[in-house]
Formats: sequence, structure tokens, C-alpha cells
Amino acid sequence: MQHLLSAGDLSLEEAVLILDTAAELAAVTDRSVKKLPTLRGRTVVNLFFEDSTRTRISFELAAKRLSADVINFAAKGSSVSKGESLKDTALTLEAMGADAVVIRHGASGAPHRLATSGWIGAPVINAGDGTHEHPTQALLDAYTLRRHLRGGAGDLAGVRVAIVGDILHSRVARSNVLLLQTLGADVTLVAPPTLMPFGVESWPCRISYDIDEVLPDVDAVMMLRVQAERMQAAYFPSALEYSRRYGLDVARMAALPSDAIVLHPGPMNRGMEISADVADSPRSVMVEQVANGVSVRMAVLYLLLGGMKEESA
Repeated sequence: MQHLLSAGDLSLEEAVLILDTAAELAAVTDRSVKKLPTLRGRTVVNLFFEDSTRTRISFELAAKRLSADVINFAAKGSSVSKGESLKDTALTLEAMGADAVVIRHGASGAPHRLATSGWIGAPVINAGDGTHEHPTQALLDAYTLRRHLRGGAGDLAGVRVAIVGDILHSRVARSNVLLLQTLGADVTLVAPPTLMPFGVESWPCRISYDIDEVLPDVDAVMMLRVQAERMQAAYFPSALEYSRRYGLDVARMAALPSDAIVLHPGPMNRGMEISADVADSPRSVMVEQVANGVSVRMAVLYLLLGGMKEESA
């Protein structure tokens, strides 16, 4: 693995290696000194063309815990706002000696373009591109599922996961379907017909338009935010109607099996796709997802910057 561009690029062995490595690195967070010397002298660039809080800070913290130097590059306030192209930005980073580039971009396919263009020789990690993919989010979700449903080890064979909400605009949903299928899970997408992507029938998952039909038979439910900022038309009658038909409240949570967990990639629209009571309940693992994201991104950086080569040597 030279880059991490799509969750679908990972084999079962590679995905499990990342999750196992994350489990080992998670122990660092329990130490008084939360640092390892692993990537000392390496430079990781966070190249963010879209606003981000969790993902950018998580990658920054992950790199720093591995003792890497971190450069945070935001499009706002940079030469990009003056019209500089992705190519020229990449050539600048190459000249500065970047050892890894974490990129979030509004255009689907931008990380792939950066990785395959020859503009930069460093590993490229996709931190979210348009409505396409977000592979490290899928990895941290799988890591969280594995901790709760598999005792922290192995694959997710037979685990039943429902992903509910704005599938159409969700890069998280796409990456999760691909990765969870690789790990052996059974995934069901739930949304109004207007929020299902064209061609979704070809995805390796089930499709449903009825959340109440799906919830009693799953081990985990992942609620997705309605991405109003990406919508140019009315996809449902009103926020109240959406919440009534597809929101997860206490009554719907009661329909879940007793040991099922609730995930959300954030940020949440409390009161719309998820009620405050559910978001703050003991069965919600959203805060844990954020913590797990640091461990998973540490594992990705470690493996891309030499660890995976060492494992396969």
C-alpha cells in the first residue's frame, strides 16, 4: 500500500493490519507521555481545501504522537485563494520535502489525481474528497465496531450494520460500505429514495427505505447528518418530516437489540437525524469514535511511512 485513497483499495489483510496496529498504538494514549519516536524527522502536511475540525485535528495529533513535524495548510489565507492550482501547491510541498500529504478536497478524485500525477512522491492519504470517500473514517468506525462487537480483534464477519440518512452526499457511507464488506459485515443503507445515490443497487449492501423495519435486526446503527450545504434542491418536505420518518429517537432506539450500539461520524444535527437523549445515551459511542480516530490515523501514518514495508519484508 503506497497511498490510502479508497477504502475499496484495502484487502482484508491490509485492513486488519491497520486495525491491529491501531489497537497497539492506542496504548500510547494511556501513558503519561503520549509520544513515540517512530516518525521523528518526518514531515506530514495536512492539506485541507475544505473546513474540518475532527479530521484535521485528529491527523495532526496522530502525527505529533508519532513525533512527526506537522504543517497545517488551509486553502483560506493561502496562495490557493489567489488562484494557485493543486499542481503548483503539490510541487511546492514536494520542494519542501513533505514525507506524507493528508488531503481533504471538495472535488471528488482530487487525492487520486495528486497521488498519480507524479507531482509529489510522498504517500497521499484521502481525508475526504467531495461526496466520494473518507477511508480513515471508515477505518475508525470499523475499529469502534470491532472493539464493541468482536472484543477488539479479528474481522467483522456476520456483523449487521445499518447506515441511515443522507447516503447521496455521504463519503462516509461509501467508504463504510466498501470496508465493512471487505471485513465481512452485512450492511444495509436506509434513506428516503431522494437521498439514495444513482446506481446504489450495484453497491455491495442491502437497500431499505424503512428504518423501523431494519432496526430490530442490526448490531449497530450509524446515523448520518443531512448535508444541507451540498443540496441545491428540496430532497424531503421538511426537517420535521425527515426526523419523524428517519430520525433515531428513544422510542426507535428501544427497538434495537439490547447490545446494539449507535455511531455517528459527526458533526451531529441534534433533534434531526438523532435526538439528544440518544446522542448522550450509554449506547452511543460517538465520543469514543473521535478518540479511536487518533489511534487509527496513527496506524495509517506509521504503516505508510515504513511500517507496512517492514511488515511485508
